[in-house]
Parts: sequence; structure tokens; C-alpha cells
Amino acid sequence: MEKQSALRRGLPGRGRTSRLALMRSCDAFLRDDQGSMSYFALVSSLVMMVFGGIGVDMVYAELSRTKVQNTLDRAVLAAADLDQTLDPDAVVADYMTKMGMGDALVASDIDEGLNYRIVTADGYLEMPSSFLGLLGIDSTQAAGRAQATERFNKVEVSLVVDISGSMANNSKMDNLKTAASEFVDTLLSSGSEDLVSISLVPYSEQVNAGPEILSQLPVNWKHGFSHCLEMPASVFTSTELDTSIAYDQMQHFQWNYDGKNTTSDTVCPRYDYERIAPFSQNASALKSQISKLTPRAGTSIFLGMKWGTALLDPSTRDVASGLISNGVVSSAFEGRPVDYDDEEVLKTVVLMTDGQHDRSFRIRNDYYNSESEYVQWNKNNFWYWLYRNAYESQRRNFYYQKYDASTGDALLNNICDAAKAKGIIIWSIGFEVQDHGAEVMESCASSPSHFFRVEGTEISQAFSTIAHTLNQLRLTQ
Repeated sequence: MEKQSALRRGLPGRGRTSRLALMRSCDAFLRDDQGSMSYFALVSSLVMMVFGGIGVDMVYAELSRTKVQNTLDRAVLAAADLDQTLDPDAVVADYMTKMGMGDALVASDIDEGLNYRIVTADGYLEMPSSFLGLLGIDSTQAAGRAQATERFNKVEVSLVVDISGSMANNSKMDNLKTAASEFVDTLLSSGSEDLVSISLVPYSEQVNAGPEILSQLPVNWKHGFSHCLEMPASVFTSTELDTSIAYDQMQHFQWNYDGKNTTSDTVCPRYDYERIAPFSQNASALKSQISKLTPRAGTSIFLGMKWGTALLDPSTRDVASGLISNGVVSSAFEGRPVDYDDEEVLKTVVLMTDGQHDRSFRIRNDYYNSESEYVQWNKNNFWYWLYRNAYESQRRNFYYQKYDASTGDALLNNICDAAKAKGIIIWSIGFEVQDHGAEVMESCASSPSHFFRVEGTEISQAFSTIAHTLNQLRLTQ
């Protein structure tokens, strides 16, 4: 009985020993650190690889964004350059394509006017993520926007328009008035007034420079009925208005004869609205003057072109300053015309005619050399007086031919060449002209693409095209 009791008492003792042994084994296992660093290193490496990969994704995204932005920056700078003649949108697209980022270009926007161009471009590139996908970010984006502006701070325009007698035919004068007025509105749009100056030069057989301009020049005055100058042939080889010589005032008389004692169609235009309007930024005043223009007399394109180029030449800067002092020209244009090598200026002539050069006559000095004779030819139509006071055989003694058509063509060619040599852009418009007139005008233009041969209301489209592309085609001849 005692032995059995001892056996029963020993069972619990053996179980306690087993449990202690198990606990010691577990404790030993837990205390055994062999291989534990390899496990930690594995986990740590995995974590570092994930975050390192995320970093790589982010760096790649930033590099892509920088490439998009830098390419956009270069593209808009090139497209905004007013010296280049390519389509600005095409320039931007070409830059992006050549950098392997054609798909990244979202849009480009071009805003341009007579003297400025603003190019804006947006780019966007989406790239699949490698490690960021573990965080639920399947792709990264690289976006950019760039804008560049180039602007001419000074724009000088001479608008030289034909008001000769033939403009009375086929509604040509009305069509010219509409086209020229729209041209002025386009150039003198809001915000550009102080940047753009327009000198309006109406011409027929002569150019009425007006008393304000002539008061700034050395002139051999003879009368006060009109204000034209005789220009020696030598001045047509230069754009300069030579102020070192004294110019003879043009005679005042009417050559055309309709059987009446008409004196409203004088060789030198006599009315104030036919005078040059120099260095103007007043669109309303210019359009008002244009609306009053009336066809008269013959055609001397070379004289209109000479005055048009002279008003772009720095030699007339003192004239402009004098006109500013007298309140005729805005003080905004002090210092104009600026030098030809000023990189911020655009100088251009828009020359229009409906015909070609013809003969032009003058009264012989023997019959135009006294106050009484000046008054006589102001009161009497030249041929009206001759028919009543001179025998037919004597009439040729009263006048001589100063210009013929070939002389006019040669002088126009000289002044056009001189203007192109100075970098002046010449746009020419042949309005319902014959073939010879078209050839002369095309030769004067800066290039064949600067010449327009138009009929009827097409003249408005020609003026509009010129106004909208002046700053895109700044050519150096």
C-alpha cells in the first residue's frame, strides 16, 4: 500500500519536471541569437529596396518634369522671336518632337500684333510607376508651362496712298478709304498707340507736306497757296531728307482743263486734308482725313515714296521735335525717327497706286517770277488763261516738261533701293493697274511676296494682310 501510494505521489513530480524542461528548452531557444541578424537584414533590405525604388520613381518623375519644362522654355523662346518667319505653333511642335517629347505637348497659344508676339505652351507627360504602385500610385506626371514675349518698343509706318485723278473711276477712292481706315484701326489698336506712329502721305502729281513740316526746313518761299517742294534728282538715291540745301517751293497752278476756269485740281494739292499727317497715333484724326481724300491731278509715285521714306529716316528727327514743340505731334514720339540700327524698331512703308508714272509740266520761270504772276496762276486755270491770252504758236513758250514716265520709274527705283538698303520693309499695292505699273510696284517691294495686285474690294484684304503680318516678316535685304 505504501509503495502504491509512493507511485501515485511520484506522477505529479514527473509532470512538473517535463514542464520545467520544456520551459527551459523554449527559454534557451528564445535566448539563442544565432541567425537573427540575417532575418533582420532581409526585412530591412526589403524595406530599403521599396523606399529606394520609390525614390527612383520620384527622381525619374522630376527629371522628366525638368526635361519637359526646359524643352518648353526653349521652344517658346524660339517661336516668339520676331525675326523668324516660320509658324510659331510649328516651331514649338518641332522643338518638342526633336527632343523626343512630341507626345508631351498639350497645346500652344500664339498672341501677336503689329509689334509683339506672345507664345504660351503647355506640356504633360504621364509615366507608369514601378515601386510607387506598392503604395497605390500607378503613375507619375510631369507637367510644365512656359511663356515668352518679344516686342518691338517702336514701330514707324509710312502709309503712302495715291489720290490722283484716276482714283475717281470704278469706286476706287471709296474702296481705298475703307481699306486704309481699317488698316489704321488695326495698327492703332488699344494699348499700342504710344508704340506705333503712322505718317499718312497722300500723293498725286505732287505731295503737299503742309506748312508745319515746311516751317522746319530751308525753303525758298514764293507763295502761300499750297505747300509742295521740288526735289532734285540727287535726293532719290538716299532715304535722308537733306536739310543742308534750300528746297524750291513748287509752283501753284492747275494744268488740267475742263473748259472752265477751274482751280480746285492743282498740280500741288492745295487743301489741308491733302497734307502729310506726320507721326500720328490718333486713329480718329487719321480716318477723318482719309474720309475726305479727293482724286485730282496726275501721278508721281516717286515723290510719295520719297516723303514716305524720309519720315522714317533719322534726318527728320529735328523736324519731328519741332512739330512736337508746336503741338502738332505727340510728345510720345520724341526721338523719332530712331536710328536704323535700333534693335527695338520696325520701319515700314506701305505704298499704294492705281496707275503708273506720266508726264508732269511746270511753268517757265519767265512767267512765274513775281508776286503778280503767283496770284495770276492761283486765280486762273493755266489753260483757261492761255486760250484767252496767248496765240496757239506761243503757248509752248509758257511751260516745259519736268518729268516723263521713264524718269518717274527711274527715280522710284532709286528711292526704293535706298530704302531697302536701310532695312525698311516696303509693301506695295497695285490697285487695278496695268502690267507695266504692276512690274514697277513689284520691283519696289521688299520681295515678290510683299507686292499685292488687287481689284475692287480686294484692296481691303491686301491692307489687312499687311497689317497682321508686318511684325512676322521683318526682313533684312
